Amino acid sequence: MGVLNVTPDSFYDGGCHVGERAESHLKSLVAAGALVIDIGGESTRPGAAVVTAKEQLERIEPAVRAAASLAERSSKLWLSVDTADPEVAERVLGWGAHIINDVSCLAQTDLARVVSRAAASLILMHARGKMADMAGFSHYPDHGYVDVVDDVIREWNVARELAIQAGMPARDILFDPGIGFAKNAQHSLEILRRLSHFSVLATPVVLGPSRKSFLNRVKPVPPDQRLGGTVAACLYAAEQGAMLLRVHDVQVVRQALMTRRVLGDSSNAEGPCSKAS
Repeated sequence: MGVLNVTPDSFYDGGCHVGERAESHLKSLVAAGALVIDIGGESTRPGAAVVTAKEQLERIEPAVRAAASLAERSSKLWLSVDTADPEVAERVLGWGAHIINDVSCLAQTDLARVVSRAAASLILMHARGKMADMAGFSHYPDHGYVDVVDDVIREWNVARELAIQAGMPARDILFDPGIGFAKNAQHSLEILRRLSHFSVLATPVVLGPSRKSFLNRVKPVPPDQRLGGTVAACLYAAEQGAMLLRVHDVQVVRQALMTRRVLGDSSNAEGPCSKAS
């Protein structure tokens, strides 16, 4: 799932793909092997200002229409739009989007009604509160969760039930545990370690670890130096059952996943060094 942010203030690539550069980056993501393009017009960076529906639509329309045109010509390409606004969702679904990626954990139930009417899919990401109110990625009290996996499952199930009551078929709802959102680095790492536990939800798992600050738990570096950690997190997540990986660096992550698949399960492999002490 390739990220295409047409925002001036996203934490990693803000301002890099606005205007005419959006379509160029869109094509590069598809060429790199992205099967889903996720377009966002409102930054989810902690403290980012809320963007009106009108401004979101103005930002994303050219990219959404270009992506929809590519998707029409390819049965393998899907278009997702990152928004929590029902008005934005209704417009982009009319333009050809297949998925709405909601990072608010259904703060507005009308969003589910809009997606349901369009017979589209809905990614519900676990979150607590508005992004504008977040102090920062990985800034959250340790005691904020009793057990982060159990608490996320319980809270996300509430949002799923609301979506179902609003008309969404359960089969069209995907789960994202919300790495970094109302979670500190330890919470995010624990979610990643125990990702397979979310299989109890019986729904596809989407994970967005790309370039996020929880990777600083290993070594503090700025976002442009977190590619190695991103790849490691993606490989682990795929082995734990994640269906979709939302990343900025599609070509590198895809190459890593393909190589791991070719190598297969080497845990039981025997060789000249397998019994070395």
